[in-house]
Amino acid sequence: MSERVSVRVLLFGDQAEIVADVSPENRADPVRYPAADIAAAIGVEVGDLPGMRLTAEVGWGDRLSDWRLA
Repeated sequence: MSERVSVRVLLFGDQAEIVADVSPENRADPVRYPAADIAAAIGVEVGDLPGMRLTAEVGWGDRLSDWRLA
């Protein structure tokens, strides 16, 4: 069974930096995904992504997918 995690989104150009929505001492290094892909998945404009809280499914190699608004 897959796991869903809560994340926050920061934006760096055309990349969305994904940060686990947990306390800083429990947080892993952020990872980047194409911002346009995430925005399209949740139905918002790329410029609306910064600060959003989302959930995502953790897949093979700890890659995130199936983005949803939290």
